[in-house]
Amino acid sequence: MSPRDIADPQAARERPPFLGHGVGLRRDHFDRVLSGPTGVDWFEVISENFMVEGGRPLDVLTRVRERYPVVLHGVSLSIGSTDPLDEAYLDRLHALARRFEPAWVSDHLCWTGVGGRNAHDLLPLPYTEQALDHVVRRVLRVQERLGRPIALENVSSYVAYRRSEMPEWEFLAEVARRSGCGILLDINNIFVSSRNHGFDPRTYLNHIPPATVWQFHLAGHSNKGTHLLDTHDHAVIDEVWGLYRGAVTRFGAVSSLIEWDDRIPPFERLENESQRARAIHDETLERGAGRLPAGVAGSARAAGPETGP
Repeated sequence: MSPRDIADPQAARERPPFLGHGVGLRRDHFDRVLSGPTGVDWFEVISENFMVEGGRPLDVLTRVRERYPVVLHGVSLSIGSTDPLDEAYLDRLHALARRFEPAWVSDHLCWTGVGGRNAHDLLPLPYTEQALDHVVRRVLRVQERLGRPIALENVSSYVAYRRSEMPEWEFLAEVARRSGCGILLDINNIFVSSRNHGFDPRTYLNHIPPATVWQFHLAGHSNKGTHLLDTHDHAVIDEVWGLYRGAVTRFGAVSSLIEWDDRIPPFERLENESQRARAIHDETLERGAGRLPAGVAGSARAAGPETGP
């Protein structure tokens, strides 16, 4: 049976509660976060960093979870790989989710390896009907195993497949529709990919069904001249903030998360970024702007090579 023929009640699920504006929980900031109040509403943690038997990470997460909502965000699900799903990994993720009861669990719409080899990167998929059916089957299996829906994030990309049959935004929206999963919409990744592949990022936003979007990611990137690289080591640039404003216009109150994973600044810098997200979010909803701002990363330069198959 094709996934498109499955009458899945998950497809009718509502968006999870709005958490507000958060940041990633990183080791550099453990002491600061535990020492007293912060200016953020919630924390996202990398799932794999806490799939351990004991030690300080679990102790810290236990204490943080007592005070804040938490979301688990993974990097190793490899939902698009042709390798079998890693059942041992799913067991550990299930146990972690049962222990900490996150608001939701997320990972990436990508593959990270094949043939038992891990590329340690988030690699894009060919956007074909065959790949779509494959991913949907695996998402349904993961959601069944975890006993909860998951959210999948769009990744930044630097290559495209000649055999793709649809744009990324259509593929992502169909995965969500057929599986009942949510979407973690990474605004920076849309901007990076739009510059690398030459599409209008507003088109991407306008083709994602609003009810499917559970969360936004915001981050910085590096301009390499011929392409943009998603490095998470800079502040969010103005054009990405503008695209975020357009996303709030379309999708409404969606929980936002500042990612900053390298050259990590003091925690107060992250708080400031999160407060800027909050201000843009609140101002945009109050104004009720009707469309994406003109000039937000419009036409882009194609910089990413194509690759087979």
